[in-house]
Amino acid sequence: MADEAMVERVFEQLFGEAEASVYAVLDGASIEGLLPALREDGPEHCCLYSGELEPDVEEAAPYLVRLDRGSPFTHWLIAEGWGKHWGIFALAKADLRAMRKHFRTFLMVRSPEGQPLYFRYYDPRVLRVYLPTCNAMELEAVFGLVLAYLAEAEKPQTMLRFVRKGTSLDLAQVALPQSAGV
Repeated sequence: MADEAMVERVFEQLFGEAEASVYAVLDGASIEGLLPALREDGPEHCCLYSGELEPDVEEAAPYLVRLDRGSPFTHWLIAEGWGKHWGIFALAKADLRAMRKHFRTFLMVRSPEGQPLYFRYYDPRVLRVYLPTCNAMELEAVFGLVLAYLAEAEKPQTMLRFVRKGTSLDLAQVALPQSAGV
């Protein structure tokens, strides 16, 4: 569990742009109890998979959630999930429906042999390796509506902030306070 100083610093980074909505793309396979938490706390959310899903697929699916600074769900997500690669964060000036459409376009990719593969970009361990490899066209596609991506670094005492600057990627590392036990 992240201490309150770290949680507050993450909140500052996520909610620092008044005009932008904050979204999380969460990995249901990594977060035990995600669906009950979404249902109980009621943040605006949707599954990135379409159609009627089998219960085990529904539980492991990726979810897009619009976060509110004062909600119990947001606090739980940061306090319990930071450092556990539960998902990534995105800042955007778009509604949930537009963001779902955007994020769904990256769920499947093709291998060099043409085989369809699931792309788990919403795992921060994947995103932080993938984004720096993107060329200008790929950055344009991946960012689209997104103003910034935020994710935990390899060491959770650092947050990574990715912003597209023209045709290149700007990466900022934000130090997070840590308790003596971390």
